[in-house]
Amino acid sequence: MDLFLDHAREILEAAESAGRHGEACSPMTILVGQEGGIRMIADSDWPLESLTLHHGARAGYRVTGRQGEVQVEGQSHRRTCILRSSSPAAVHRILLGPR
Repeated sequence: MDLFLDHAREILEAAESAGRHGEACSPMTILVGQEGGIRMIADSDWPLESLTLHHGARAGYRVTGRQGEVQVEGQSHRRTCILRSSSPAAVHRILLGPR
């Protein structure tokens, strides 16, 4: 198992679940320290890589959401990932286009 990608997937699933229950997705950065401790930072305007390095974190994940889409960007050493999920309504808007 790849813990870095597993964490990104779990964070995406949690954000999706919150959205299904009516919670707004506010920008959040989650840092995982060298010993496994977790730090959460709301609305940071720092680049993810800079924030991760500044705090000496093993990995960092930025969660953002807008118009039915949730995105998790992950950063760990030289590895990065981006996971996106769209609500059914957002997919319909994309497929049907403006009316």
